[in-house]
Amino acid sequence: MGQSQSAQAEPDARKILLPESRIPTHWYNIQADLPVEPPPVLHPGTKKPVGPDDLAPLFPMALILQEVSKERYIEIPEPVREVYRIWRPSPLIRARGLEKALGVQSKIFYKYEGVSPVGSHKPNTAVPQAYYNKEAGTKKITTETGAGQWGCSLAFAGQHFGIPVDVYQVKVSYEQKPYRRALMETYGANCYPSPSPRTEVGKSILEKTPDSPGSLGIAISEAVECAATSEDTKYALGSVLNHVLMHQTVTGQEAIEQMAMVGEYPDVLVGCTGGGSNFAGLCFPFLGQKFRKEAKKQFKVVAVEPASCPSLTKGKYAYDFGDTAQMTPLIKSHTLGHTFVPPPAHAGGLRYHAMAPLISHLKEIGELEAESVSQKEAFEAGSLFAKTEGILPAPEANHAIAQAVREAKKASPGQVILFNLCGHGHFDMTAWTAFNEGRLVDHAYPESEIAMALAGIPVVPES
Repeated sequence: MGQSQSAQAEPDARKILLPESRIPTHWYNIQADLPVEPPPVLHPGTKKPVGPDDLAPLFPMALILQEVSKERYIEIPEPVREVYRIWRPSPLIRARGLEKALGVQSKIFYKYEGVSPVGSHKPNTAVPQAYYNKEAGTKKITTETGAGQWGCSLAFAGQHFGIPVDVYQVKVSYEQKPYRRALMETYGANCYPSPSPRTEVGKSILEKTPDSPGSLGIAISEAVECAATSEDTKYALGSVLNHVLMHQTVTGQEAIEQMAMVGEYPDVLVGCTGGGSNFAGLCFPFLGQKFRKEAKKQFKVVAVEPASCPSLTKGKYAYDFGDTAQMTPLIKSHTLGHTFVPPPAHAGGLRYHAMAPLISHLKEIGELEAESVSQKEAFEAGSLFAKTEGILPAPEANHAIAQAVREAKKASPGQVILFNLCGHGHFDMTAWTAFNEGRLVDHAYPESEIAMALAGIPVVPES
């Protein structure tokens, strides 16, 4: 925003790069351009819209104000941009090797967020969240993490701004991905398997299910409990919330400029979705152009999720809690039920029972499509990508690759597919070893468990 157009890239460039001076100066807030107002977040007790004071025990006021803001652009503080300079702008890459292997005449581009210090898109929001907490005088931040990208990112950001971080990692990922835990601890954070005996929520779950694999919903409950019961501790969330999705829009803003440098514009945008932050980061700035009638052509947007945890494709659009212990406000989104514990798939970052409210809202008003991909199809696509592009993708990113491959195969010659490669898989070698040895399984859609979980979502009268 407010910057002159950058130079053109080489005609046949494989990597489209921007200088540090082109890091966006503002985050883009899609709430300013939505054609239909989204449903409000509700207080779980009163069922009335929440106000800033209701969120104050968990978040610093600056983030609360961003959560409810309708301003189109919010300035990125200079200390945040200074940390962004470590890895941003991230490259836009033409997947020429993948195109050749597929034998397609469509063009495939990917925005590669794995160049960040922790190897994923998550620092885009971890850095500002740590900054605003530091400014507010927060003494400690608690959070949850699935595969560990978010926990590592907040540990990294906390270290930059001098704030201790406690991370509750979903137990199945804690055991599957010990090196992410090691990275969090190297950055100075404490990492605990969730459910844990450190919280009342964790103790309660362990009493009922001692071998619980955990879930993001449970880990959120533990982190929220710690923040809500301590005056100088705040909570940070790595996805789902409006301000988190907004921080990620540096990705899409850069991508718009980079695509213009090679004279291209996407016909199809693809992102994997768990809570929805990397998807939003790429797609929201393009959708904003569409809503403002500034898009260079019509395009479709596809969100892709695991077949074993399909909130957008098979969930119910309803008000539900964001966590298992019912400690969060009620958000309206596509949910599988807050008590649902997804199967132990390797894409830990996508094992969440609900979707970001803004993404669910966009699906409800017909602005995006949703697809699901099995674990095996995802890893097969990721394996081909590694062989042809040289980057080993994270299990989560494999889902976006799989959908991009589907789109490329059915696209017309010359059409452009753009997807977000949200992270590398260097800490996911347990999963890749299982795939390479033929031990990776497809987890069945847990219909009965989801039905039971959906039966327990709260009843909210329609206004």
